[in-house]
Amino acid sequence: MNEHTLSMRLERVAAHVPMGARLADIGSDHAYLPVALMRRGVIAAAVAGEVATTPFRAAERTVVDNGLEQHITVRLADGLAAIQPADAITAISVCGMGGETIRDILDSGKACLNGCERLILQPNGGEQPLRLWLMNNGYRIVSEELLRENRFYYEIIVAERATPVSYSAEQLYFGPLQMQARSPVFLAKWQRMLRQKHKTLASLEQARQTVPEEKLQDIARQARWIAALLA
Repeated sequence: MNEHTLSMRLERVAAHVPMGARLADIGSDHAYLPVALMRRGVIAAAVAGEVATTPFRAAERTVVDNGLEQHITVRLADGLAAIQPADAITAISVCGMGGETIRDILDSGKACLNGCERLILQPNGGEQPLRLWLMNNGYRIVSEELLRENRFYYEIIVAERATPVSYSAEQLYFGPLQMQARSPVFLAKWQRMLRQKHKTLASLEQARQTVPEEKLQDIARQARWIAALLA
């Protein structure tokens, strides 16, 4: 993967960035996403934020190698602290980390959000707590996508500030729009998850003394939800 050829996962993230957007890519790594979008003429400007020095330097190199220093600013900063008011950001992408980590980045950087940005989030697991944060902070999920790449399932959650919305516990777990669409890849993911839950329950039943009852109940409830979804 490079700025010319994005992974399938990043291509799908790129597809949700609006034409003419001013993008902040948080945890940008090599800055492949903002550079690719700038080269394609999709975005007007970008900030690539990185908290660690090595990927920060890698992002700088990608930007310089493509002659885009005038259009893409690379900043060494923690989360949304990479964004400054003068950037006039209209879209924020956060990809390739756990859902809880993305949630914490959004939560600790709330002061950097103006509420007009589109959030394009690609969590590696932990989607439920991330959706809960979005709901509790006035964001509506406007698009959801699930894809499989290299044996892994990846979810993309796109959200915008809107009138308050209330999702059920099941919608937070599966994704409200995913539940409606019921794509083949979505059903395949949850068939696999149901097998895993049953396996986990069986092994926990044998080690019953060491497992809190609450945890057992939680996994059993999830298994029931999945079975009902697939029925």
